[in-house]
Amino acid sequence: MSDDTATEPPDDGRETDEMNEPFTYNGGRVDPGESANIRYGISETYLGDPVRIPVTVINGEHPGPTVFLSAAAHGDELNGIEVVREVAHDWDHSILHGTLVCLPVMNVPGFIAQERYLPIYDRDLNRSFPGREGSTSARRMAHQIFTNFIEPCDLGVDFHTSTRGRTNMLHVRANMERSDVARLANAFSSNVIIAGEGPSGTLRREASEAGIPTITVEMGEAHRFQRRLIDRALTGVASVFAEFGLHRESSVHWPGWRTVIDTDDEKTWLRADAGGIVDMKRGRGALVEEGEVICAITNPFKEEEDIVTVEAPFTGLIVGVLENPVVYPGNPLCHLVGLSPDTLTALSRERTTESSRSEL
Repeated sequence: MSDDTATEPPDDGRETDEMNEPFTYNGGRVDPGESANIRYGISETYLGDPVRIPVTVINGEHPGPTVFLSAAAHGDELNGIEVVREVAHDWDHSILHGTLVCLPVMNVPGFIAQERYLPIYDRDLNRSFPGREGSTSARRMAHQIFTNFIEPCDLGVDFHTSTRGRTNMLHVRANMERSDVARLANAFSSNVIIAGEGPSGTLRREASEAGIPTITVEMGEAHRFQRRLIDRALTGVASVFAEFGLHRESSVHWPGWRTVIDTDDEKTWLRADAGGIVDMKRGRGALVEEGEVICAITNPFKEEEDIVTVEAPFTGLIVGVLENPVVYPGNPLCHLVGLSPDTLTALSRERTTESSRSEL
């Protein structure tokens, strides 16, 4: 386990009178100082009508990195949509150095149906990147998105939530073995970073392997706008823009404490050993002590002899937790990560301070 305390200062903060380059995609361009709202066709429906994804491109007058912000690769994951929309349409980009490519809804068919996967043979768009022409429907869509709006970029942030019935505290997932990805992950200023390259076909893995450092931000649950998480994610985006010189008047945000989970023995999914109804004792973001009861599983009669309690195997932080209170044996209950002694001290101090403020 490692605890990070600083990021390198931007190396691209020089003032310049040069003009930015046009942003081009198949079928169009956005010149420096201009922005465009695009509905870009990536496929066709059963009726032959176009499937179009919304894309906003904001091209600053001055040169700088080209950054993509993407959401809703899973159609029912809504928090990231609002993050991307607010950055694209509510923020002042008159001082932007570089280019923003904002993709608030990548999985349009899934979004319309409010389903996680593409409602086309249940394909997972976020296992289909970078895509391929002449392949499955999901890979063809992924190919159109990747070649037009991901490959031209220098770095990216892909927003997700937990799947239906579970919720996540805000955290970053990133391949921390790559220094360029680690810089981006640290810049987002989340308290928790879970290290790993990610499954094959995910946008963050395939973009990073293509030389475009990309992180995943997990936040909250499906089918919801959760304002506190959205605001926290917006702070992370602003911190990234400061780190990489897009908004040069801003500052990189330090979250107060941070832990990087980079080995399997520092994290575990606790799973149900019995079917039944779950009484969850601790929620998302809770700090639990070794041996503490996290939840109890009961039958409809609440018979004492049939109650199964689930205890924390080590002291740690609940990053993800069950929301749907019914389980079969083997269903996940919570995602627990370990913390170093120094991080535990920092977290305890932070929460003591927050508690004191709330009492004022």
